[in-house]
Amino acid sequence: MQPNNFIIAIFEFVLLIFSLSVHECAHAWMASRLGDQTARLQGRVTLNPMYHVDPIGTLLFPALMIFGPLFSGGAMGGFLFGWAKPTPVITRNFRKIVRDDTLTTLAGPVSNLLIAFAGFLGLAGIILAQGHLPAQENVLTNVEALGVLCQLAIQVNLALFFFNLLPLPPLDGSRILRHYLPYNALNSYDRMGMISYILMIFLGGPVVRFFMRPTLGLIYFALNRIQGA
Repeated sequence: MQPNNFIIAIFEFVLLIFSLSVHECAHAWMASRLGDQTARLQGRVTLNPMYHVDPIGTLLFPALMIFGPLFSGGAMGGFLFGWAKPTPVITRNFRKIVRDDTLTTLAGPVSNLLIAFAGFLGLAGIILAQGHLPAQENVLTNVEALGVLCQLAIQVNLALFFFNLLPLPPLDGSRILRHYLPYNALNSYDRMGMISYILMIFLGGPVVRFFMRPTLGLIYFALNRIQGA
């Protein structure tokens, strides 16, 4: 196991926990702004991970994805994703239930897009300062470490964005979709239970990769244009 790969894995794991905390905090903050104080009263308008951690989705599943290949001798690869403890929302506290619940739901994925955009700006700044992108296999200086962190911020948060918009309960995409389902279909949809988690594990990765590849391609095309300017 290469020492640099282990450092990158630590970066990735900590960044995932931070990004999930921002995601859930954004849900709670938006719900509070729109009239539902349930999450705020439970202390969820915070970046403290202790209020958002889900043992399986935030710790166990991501740890297996990140550290498993390292200790088994496999190469690092793929796209990391996970989930946190759902933010409690009581929709009857909203003035316009469908609109406000949709805005509250979208606040989480949008927060991940903002972190990814911050990572893009960080990489653009590094390119302008030193003329090239840092390489993940050469974490030697503070600037290179920062560059790798920015790259991971883009990858992790775009993966979280696409993953959370999957229409599988209890992910954000399902909360939006359920507003538009007929009553009979809604009851069956809400009872998916373990089937939904199985679909997340086995189909989530391929679907996320399908959307990630062209998106990352556009991002690195833009960064290469900045580098060549």
